[in-house]
Amino acid sequence: MEEEETQKENPNIVWQNWYLSVPLDRGDGSATSIFYQDIVNNNLSEQASKYFYKNNDGSYTMYTKFTGFTTSGLSQLGGKYCRTELREFWRGVQSTTDNWSMASGTHILETTLKVDFVEGNGRTIVAQIHGKESPGIDGSPATVKIRWNSGTIQIDYYTKPDAGKPWTSAFDDKIDIADVGNEIFTFKIKIENGKFYYGLVCEAKNINIDYTLVYDYVGNGYVHENYFKTGNYFGWHDDYEKAAQVTLYKVVTKHD
Repeated sequence: MEEEETQKENPNIVWQNWYLSVPLDRGDGSATSIFYQDIVNNNLSEQASKYFYKNNDGSYTMYTKFTGFTTSGLSQLGGKYCRTELREFWRGVQSTTDNWSMASGTHILETTLKVDFVEGNGRTIVAQIHGKESPGIDGSPATVKIRWNSGTIQIDYYTKPDAGKPWTSAFDDKIDIADVGNEIFTFKIKIENGKFYYGLVCEAKNINIDYTLVYDYVGNGYVHENYFKTGNYFGWHDDYEKAAQVTLYKVVTKHD
């Protein structure tokens, strides 16, 4: 009984803090959103269960390919990208309008994953900080993207745009961090005092990188509210056949 209570208090994933997107048509050409009640009750459709399912060891398989059904609507080949990905509800409030600010508090994501395979160009995004449009603040920038690129972990992060321009990939920098191959790794993101730090642990590759400063967002005028994402955001849209698969073992968020 004591072990069961401990597991409930310290689960690998607090599902109320997330919802899942899979590349299936929700009826209007957009991807399908699946909320925590259906995940914890194993109430996914047969189609959705091909993209996301629980394994015997408690991990979750996140499979995806280009279907045309994206989070921003129907896309043709060569257009947008598809994903099987978790989007954060940071306080468990089931609303995409409730997000956190870099201007106050400390915000941490620690996601433990293994990339099983990535066909096509070998690229998938496994974690993000995503900005959100809100009253008086235009645009929803993909501010920080953590990419697995043929085994190498890369950070793709937006930097201060020219005056009057939005935060976009036109003003980004990229860093290659380390090669984790197809091993289990934990990527850590921390926003503290408005600054972005990362950490990376991969025991199989003897990688243990403590939190390292990357960029001062608030100091450079970044004002968007944000949320974390993690999973399998596949960087391929050239055909309907090639696929990518990621195993998710644990994801923890902290907001102080």
